[in-house]
Amino acid sequence: MARLTPKDIRKLTLPERQKKLEDLYNELTNVRIQLSTGGGTENPHRTRSVRKAIARVKTVLHEEEMGVR
Repeated sequence: MARLTPKDIRKLTLPERQKKLEDLYNELTNVRIQLSTGGGTENPHRTRSVRKAIARVKTVLHEEEMGVR
């Protein structure tokens, strides 16, 4: 997955953003399961990048909720 920028997130509709957030949480769960079972992942830093993507989506959702942008 390419880096998810706030500009790209803002282009999405609200249901698309919520779906993206749900997908990212599922991906984070899968990466954590892979790490805990000892299987490892193709990218060991994937956990961090997924967590940051989740934070970006949640930030944009919160900005719109507060009427910032």
